[in-house]
Amino acid sequence: MVVWSYPPTRKQLAMSIAFFITGVSLFTAGAYLSLVNVAPQQARAKARKDFVKARLRKLLDD
Repeated sequence: MVVWSYPPTRKQLAMSIAFFITGVSLFTAGAYLSLVNVAPQQARAKARKDFVKARLRKLLDD
């Protein structure tokens, strides 16, 4: 908890609330975009894994 030597003015309080709301909205947008892109990232990782497995099998079987 912050202890102020003087109380904030209405303008300072409004700016603090505005920055807090802006930060929360940016965090929420980032979390949403991260969740939206999970499936494509997993698909790319699986494709890479399958490619490497197939490549290693081909190299080791020869």
